[in-house]
Amino acid sequence: MMALKIEMLRAFCTVAQTGNLSEAANRLGRTQSAVSMTLKQMEDHLGKKLFEGERKNQLSPLGAQVFELAQQQVRRFDQTVQSIELAAEAAHGLLQIVSVPSVAALVFPAVLEHMTARHPGLKVELRDTDSQEVLDALAEGKADIGIASGYHPLNGVKAVPLFEDRFGLVCSTAHPLYRQKTVPTIADVTGASFVRNALCDLIRNERFVEASSKADITIHNTHSLITMVRTGKWVTVLPQTVARFMPEATAFRPIADLPDKRAVYLYQRERSRFAALTEECCNFIQFCDLSGEPG
Repeated sequence: MMALKIEMLRAFCTVAQTGNLSEAANRLGRTQSAVSMTLKQMEDHLGKKLFEGERKNQLSPLGAQVFELAQQQVRRFDQTVQSIELAAEAAHGLLQIVSVPSVAALVFPAVLEHMTARHPGLKVELRDTDSQEVLDALAEGKADIGIASGYHPLNGVKAVPLFEDRFGLVCSTAHPLYRQKTVPTIADVTGASFVRNALCDLIRNERFVEASSKADITIHNTHSLITMVRTGKWVTVLPQTVARFMPEATAFRPIADLPDKRAVYLYQRERSRFAALTEECCNFIQFCDLSGEPG
């Protein structure tokens, strides 16, 4: 039986993204008939249609599921190829670091300056993503160093606490909750036009969990979340470190009855190709001033 191959998944994803065979073929550098044949082979293998009709501009229910899964695999494959090529070129060493975005913005500039100054010719691969992807990269050997929210035991990976930062209200400086004299409460925040985000899942406070579970809107992308907040119509809850990089007209305030903090951990693969470089980099990161707490 024919096996699904990465280039078949790539062709399918490109057609699904563009909505037509001609544009997909141009992007892939293949003929339209070759792309069409690839899709037919996939559908024959699966025994079901991936598109509604013949125009390729509407996914079938199965096609929608396959598209989501295929995108993930194509992205991971490309990242793996890039890492392999970097490793092959890394005569003077290679560091692969993956971090949650809020900490990456603090860590990456300092790490680059420090490590490249001390080790000319060092190859460095930096990537920011969510905590689960950080853990996956470590487990799959695609990263030597990871920074993620929370403690998650991984075989062959050492984890040490890096810092904690308090959760609080993030809103526009024009929002009533920012301007009110009293410190806002959980009821104040979740009673407004509240938007949940993935980091809210780290909060264990029972009142917050119950109230936030009723939110109608959840946004996972931090940039999109802040854009919503800047309109002055919406509020959210984020760790204080994230607030360091918010644009003007947005602000962070503590929440009176929400003492919860996010714990951020530094993860280090115990067996890496360039163990001494990895150790040096981890030691440097641990001495960086990363906490979002004042003072």
